[in-house]
Amino acid sequence: MKFKEKIFLSLLMWVAFVFGFTHHLIPPIDGLHFDRLHIFLFNLSAGGVIIYSYTLSKPIFSKNSIIFILISLIFAFAAFTELYILAIICAFSLSVFTEAARIKKFGFFPWMFFNKRIIVHRKFHNAAILCLSLGLLISGLVMINNEFIHFVKMDKLELNTFFLGFSFPLSLITMCVMFKLTGDNRIHLTRVLKNIGFWTVNLGVIIFFIFILFELFIAQLIIAFILFFSVILIFYVFFTDKFNKQQRAFLVSGMCFLLFTGVSGIAYIALEMTSYYSKENSEILLRTHSFASVYGWNLSGLAVLVRFEDFPIELHSKKFIALHWITALIFAPIGSISPIMALLAIVSYGIIIKWIFFSNSENQSLI
Repeated sequence: MKFKEKIFLSLLMWVAFVFGFTHHLIPPIDGLHFDRLHIFLFNLSAGGVIIYSYTLSKPIFSKNSIIFILISLIFAFAAFTELYILAIICAFSLSVFTEAARIKKFGFFPWMFFNKRIIVHRKFHNAAILCLSLGLLISGLVMINNEFIHFVKMDKLELNTFFLGFSFPLSLITMCVMFKLTGDNRIHLTRVLKNIGFWTVNLGVIIFFIFILFELFIAQLIIAFILFFSVILIFYVFFTDKFNKQQRAFLVSGMCFLLFTGVSGIAYIALEMTSYYSKENSEILLRTHSFASVYGWNLSGLAVLVRFEDFPIELHSKKFIALHWITALIFAPIGSISPIMALLAIVSYGIIIKWIFFSNSENQSLI
């Protein structure tokens, strides 16, 4: 990856993180949604262009990728300021852009999902960019419904629900990277377990999303447990593969973040089902879950992906992994209520980003 691309992505990821703490400086303002910038800039603008560029095997600053970046930034700021007509245009444009890249790489219909001979990491890659394009398409339709036609009336059918929709593609591309590192294991049982993991995660998240929309808490809890055990299965398959690559330690740390989000997600749903639940009582738990998911698990996958050909680098460092965990699980969540901890989180996250993008490497790569 070229130096200018590293500068751009690192600043974009850092700025996205900073927007998660703007409430300490700026009081709530009607019509401005800083959480949307916090999530969309990371998941869609940074994460989305990494998936897009990886799919096309192009640099981050290639012509098509720059167009993707510009439209995604406009989308994020249009959603932030409630300029929904502009956001809708951007969502549909990005959906067409990403789907065109997917079709060029994998073809129109994802037949490979049903082909047991196809290597699982390719299935995860196809699913990641398909999920991204569908998430953008559905978000555009949701904005049309909520702002103009009001055909469907559901409390959870809102743009903020797509925090999950834009985060899931990053999970899938991380699993793609994990299984790409393990290679195509010829043991039949391992191949079967990988495919079970693939289908359980994808169908589970789709069903979970539907249950969220209909606010079916018991059903959500059941699916959350199923997803948690599917993550354990994927972790087991990955961990027991004895490949000897430096990325292993950092991805194992990432999977531990994902396991943590499984527990915190179950805990949050269980809390919602009790009389004790309120926005104030659930704030820290929700923030911890969100930071562990986006800036723990998702960041782990993106870090390995953007520096994939550069290893060996220092991401396996115990100090680096420890700082990553302290930032995502302590500094950042507590920083949502404490300005001092927020400052610590911003500084430590800046160190993490610098470490990811600018740690020394013996090799050079476009992505």
